[in-house]
Amino acid sequence: MSLSIPVFYGSYRSDRMGIRLADYIVAGLAARGDKPELIDAKAIDLPMLDRMYKEYPKGEAPPAMEKLAETIRDADAFVFVTGEYNWGMQPGLKNLTDHFLEEWFWRPAAIASYSAGRLAGARANSMWHPTLSEMGMVVISSTLTVGPIAQTLDEQGKTTGDAGKSLDRAFPRFADDLSWWAQAAKTQRAAKAPPY
Repeated sequence: MSLSIPVFYGSYRSDRMGIRLADYIVAGLAARGDKPELIDAKAIDLPMLDRMYKEYPKGEAPPAMEKLAETIRDADAFVFVTGEYNWGMQPGLKNLTDHFLEEWFWRPAAIASYSAGRLAGARANSMWHPTLSEMGMVVISSTLTVGPIAQTLDEQGKTTGDAGKSLDRAFPRFADDLSWWAQAAKTQRAAKAPPY
C-alpha cells in the first residue's frame, strides 16, 4: 500500500546541510513505493505564530497555510527532519508545526536528526518525541541520527563513507516501522471516525 508521507524540514540557514538528509529520506521513501513530499519550512515561510490555522474563519487562512493544512490532513504519516541548535529544537520547524493541531491527530510520526558533530542532533531528536505526542501523533521508536552530516551525505543527498553505510543500514528499519504504524492508524481511522 502506497502511503502519503510529508517530510518536514525546518532550517532557515543559508548554508543548510540538513536538506541532504531530507532529500535522502524523500528518495528512500519514494524508492519503496510511497508518496513522500518535502515540506520545507523556509520555502513555505509562515510568519511567527500569531494565529493557529484553526483560529482563522473558514476560508480566510493564508493560502500557504491552507494548502499545508490539506497536505497534513491527507497524510498517512509524517517524518520530521531536525537539526540541533544549542541543545534545542530548530525554531523554524517548531514554528511551522505549531500553526496546526487537530490536523496532526491519529497519525504516526518519525524523527530524523542531524548535526555537524558526532552527537547527530540526538538532544533535539529526544525533545521532539514529547512535543509530537502532545500534538496528537504516535511517535515511532525508530529514529535516524546522522552526524557528522558532511561525512554521511553529499550535496545530492547520496550516502558517502562508513557513516553513509551506517545510514543505509538503519533506513529500512526506520521506514518499515513508520509504514507499519501508518497502516495500523489508517485502518483505525477508516473503522472509526476520530473524535474531532
